[in-house]
Amino acid sequence: MYFTLFWTFFKIGLFTFGGGYAMIPFIHSYTVDKYKWINEKEFMDIIAISESTPGPIAINSATYIGHKIKGIRGSIFATVGVMLPSIIIIILIAAFFMQYKENPHVEFAFKGIRIGVAILIINASIRMFRKLDKNILSYSLITLGFLLLLFDVLSVIYVIIIGALVGILTQILKKQRGEEDVS
Repeated sequence: MYFTLFWTFFKIGLFTFGGGYAMIPFIHSYTVDKYKWINEKEFMDIIAISESTPGPIAINSATYIGHKIKGIRGSIFATVGVMLPSIIIIILIAAFFMQYKENPHVEFAFKGIRIGVAILIINASIRMFRKLDKNILSYSLITLGFLLLLFDVLSVIYVIIIGALVGILTQILKKQRGEEDVS
């Protein structure tokens, strides 16, 4: 099982182009769909927690999932697995990139990678949106967050904090009215 954790997150780590957001569809595919290590709700919670805690989302996710599956050793294997490809790639880039950075083929490859990363991020956003509770609050928060970020009004961290505070306040109000938690 340790090797499976390591190898799974190593493969996920190979798609570090564009950062952790580009990895979200891969993390979901392996951990929810293929191995069923976590369910959809846990996945959404992990993404939310991983995004709002310090550190890269992929490393935070790997650490949490590894710990859930095999404790501290599992978290170590998963975390090293997701980090190792980045370390290898950075070493290779440092060794060879400066020689080839002016090469038009390398330049076009990076442009293509950027487009691929944008598509992966959009895919992850659509998948997460489909899993959300569809109600006036979630639509309002999505719209507000999108507009605040689109017009560069607030930093992403403030938008996350506002979303968390609204979620907490909503649950407090529901409990005061005696409603059930619908999440």
